[in-house]
Formats: sequence, C-alpha cells, structure tokens
Amino acid sequence: MEYIILTLLLFSALVFIFSLLRKDRFAELEREIEQLSLSYMQDIYQLKKKISVLEEELLFQDSQGGFPDLPPPAKKGISTVHEIIKNQVLALYRQGLSIERISQQSNLQQDEILSIIGENQQKERP
Repeated sequence: MEYIILTLLLFSALVFIFSLLRKDRFAELEREIEQLSLSYMQDIYQLKKKISVLEEELLFQDSQGGFPDLPPPAKKGISTVHEIIKNQVLALYRQGLSIERISQQSNLQQDEILSIIGENQQKERP
C-alpha cells in the first residue's frame, strides 16, 4: 500500500512538472488576438483621420462656393427677374426715386435696375 501511495505521489509530481514545462497554447492565442485587435484599432484610427480630412475638404469647398463637379449656381440676371418686379422698378423710376432706393425696395442690384431701365428705354424708342 505504501508503494502505491508513493508511486501515485511521484506520478503526480511528474505530471505537475510536465504541465509547468508544457507550452501554453492559450497564451499564444491571446497574443495573436491582441495583435489582431491592435491592428484593427490602428486601421480604424487611420480611417477616422482620413474621414476628418475629407470632411474638412468638403467644408472648405462648400465655403468657397460649391463643389468642383457641380455647376455653379445661376446668377440673378435680367432674364430671371419677374415681369411684375420689372414693372415695379419702372414705376418707382418714373416716380423719381433714386437707383439706391429702388434697389432697397426691390431687393435687386443696382446694375440689374439700370439694365431694366435701359431695356425699357430701348423698347420705347422704336
């Protein structure tokens, strides 16, 4: 009986020493997962950085008057001025108001008002 207990004790000591010397597979797996998560974090950081740069470029382009691939907005010209506004401008001009005052009342630029008045004078001269 003593031999059996001594043999089991020796066997358990050998198994214990073997388990300490044995390579841990889970530690290697943990290191791989750590490396993988670090690489993903670096990729995400770089993507966020690129996105912020693109957003800044879009905001800069928007503040500069639009995007390069879109046509510029149409400027307000004589052809886009409604006939009622033209008649109002002409009526105010006939009443003797200044160009600046007509510009304030009609929300048109002074050169547009002068164009409307000049266009009307050409129509009246035939």
